[in-house]
Amino acid sequence: MHVVFVEPAFPTNQREFPRALHAVGARVTGIGERPPEYLDRELKGWLDDYIQLQSVCHEESLEAAVRSVQEKSWVDRIESTVEAHTMPVARVRETCEIPGTSVRTAFLCRDKPAMKEALREAGIPCAQSTGASSAEEVRDFVADVGYPVILKPRDGAGAAGTYRAENADELEEAIRAAKTDRGMPTAVEEFIEGHEGFFDTITIDGEIVHEFISHYYPGVLEAMRMRWISPQIAVTNRNDAEHYDEIREMCKKVIDTLGIETSATHMEWFFGPKGLKFSEIGCRPPGVMVWDIYSAANEIDLYEEWANAIVHGRPGAQASRNFAGGMLALRPSQDGTIVRYEGVEAMEREFKDAIIDTHFPRPGTATQGVEGGYMANAWIRLRHPDFDELRRIMDHIGGTVKVIAQ
Repeated sequence: MHVVFVEPAFPTNQREFPRALHAVGARVTGIGERPPEYLDRELKGWLDDYIQLQSVCHEESLEAAVRSVQEKSWVDRIESTVEAHTMPVARVRETCEIPGTSVRTAFLCRDKPAMKEALREAGIPCAQSTGASSAEEVRDFVADVGYPVILKPRDGAGAAGTYRAENADELEEAIRAAKTDRGMPTAVEEFIEGHEGFFDTITIDGEIVHEFISHYYPGVLEAMRMRWISPQIAVTNRNDAEHYDEIREMCKKVIDTLGIETSATHMEWFFGPKGLKFSEIGCRPPGVMVWDIYSAANEIDLYEEWANAIVHGRPGAQASRNFAGGMLALRPSQDGTIVRYEGVEAMEREFKDAIIDTHFPRPGTATQGVEGGYMANAWIRLRHPDFDELRRIMDHIGGTVKVIAQ
């Protein structure tokens, strides 16, 4: 099988996808934005060919590149795994008559108001929402729904560019920050109170062949605003627990409703006073290299499982569920420059058997802002056979390991 893979070099873990495609026997052509000399020898060895574009999101350039590949040999699939690439790749896929995720599916997974409208029509519970391109449209929605509300880009990912408003003053501030008053397309949603988690899959012909259930502690919006919080992502290995049945059923219905066939998915949900509510979906893997945690916790190469789904239409292995997995982000004490760490050696002695890997930027490294996310500064990834013990370990590390900046 010949697979065109869009952007094999950036961000860093993108190289894992062409590696996996090559490992399962595919011929791989890469299309990316980095110069060929930027690619290391190992990555070049996984690619049969490489085409550089100024922007892989420029559809005319991407289409021209794909057609140049098709002139030389048959292309079976064109794949991408970055949120911003899904729509241009889907349009080029359809124009070039290559099988895979449709434009309709990609659009509904990108455009938050359209996504929620389609899901509500299918009976899937989610927040009240609308699309707005003016301040007046936002105010009209809030007049009907009430506070609190969330404003975010229609095609955003994660908590980037997301603003919460509890009252009229905060709403006006959010409208200005989101640039809705200047015509920026904005998704406006009722804020759903409750615990936040996500359900990730690999599907083949619409059927789930791998699933992973994860939790945020605390929710993403709070985690990206509070410096003192050491936010956690925790992956359960108790997938068969009865309380996950409703999540599993809801997310399968989302896959069916949106017409997802063979793909990775990332679905977020809330559970609180209003019950279980669906949040949003990405037709791609989760961010912050969560697949690395899934792989380590389940003794599986999930990148190769994705490649097996694309190339062979079947899984190659099953998740062991032997470990729960987690990621803990550590924030610098202030913005500036990292000067030292406290508690690292004690952590490594006490929890060496649980640690998958760590990242501690060298002293002298400039800090990144809290809003930079889970991998912006120092982080630790762990696994443990017991989910509750994993949470205890992460709580302990979050309270004892310090990143000192000045």
